[in-house]
Amino acid sequence: MSTLLLRLAGPMQAWGGSSRFTRRSTDHAPTKSGVVGLLAAARGLRRTDPLEELLTLRFGVRIDQPGRVERDFQTARTADGSRAFPLTERFYLTDATFVAAVEGDDSLIAALDEALRRPVFPLYLGRRSCPPAGRLNLGVVHTDLWTALTDLETTEWQAARWWKIKQGKNLELEMLLDAEAVPADVPDADRTPFTQKDTPISYDPRLRQYGLRQVVRTAIAISNPDGRDLAHDPMALLGGA
Repeated sequence: MSTLLLRLAGPMQAWGGSSRFTRRSTDHAPTKSGVVGLLAAARGLRRTDPLEELLTLRFGVRIDQPGRVERDFQTARTADGSRAFPLTERFYLTDATFVAAVEGDDSLIAALDEALRRPVFPLYLGRRSCPPAGRLNLGVVHTDLWTALTDLETTEWQAARWWKIKQGKNLELEMLLDAEAVPADVPDADRTPFTQKDTPISYDPRLRQYGLRQVVRTAIAISNPDGRDLAHDPMALLGGA
């Protein structure tokens, strides 16, 4: 088995696990359906094409720089101005950086790696208005998904330096992984399981379908040489008063 690593960063991202009607929300981290859709676009799959091969992939994401949620109101009218469409409320993640990982058969991972280097369709971070910035494909590592995300020698922390400077010397990076990708020896106290409906079954606009998957939220502790020393006594600024 091999693991393909992706750096998901850009001015805006939107991973809408529960978007409906005029309110288009975003999750705080990339969804499996969003990343599988990105890979399908790179390979040139149409929305009506079967996804069976891609659904064999294990998926995980590490939140290297959480970013913040921004809200945007959008209006639209017909070209002649005679009709207005409903006001829509759209949410985006700004200044966020994630490392997403997909684990699978060696031949499939190699094919996806090649597709990302020469994508058939344009790639975007959840919505067409959100193109990726900088390097997207971090390459293939011949290890499992858990090791790829937790070993910083394998996959470096991808946060921007200005973000690192604002953080402390020690911090935790949150991770969301398919439950079966988490080793059994990870203590129960360090894992939070939940169910998420973001496994794509069909992207066909006439009948979009998503299935449930079991997800585990966990975190890894890291050191930050560029960070601030947050362990200080604010009363010391009063000069020993």
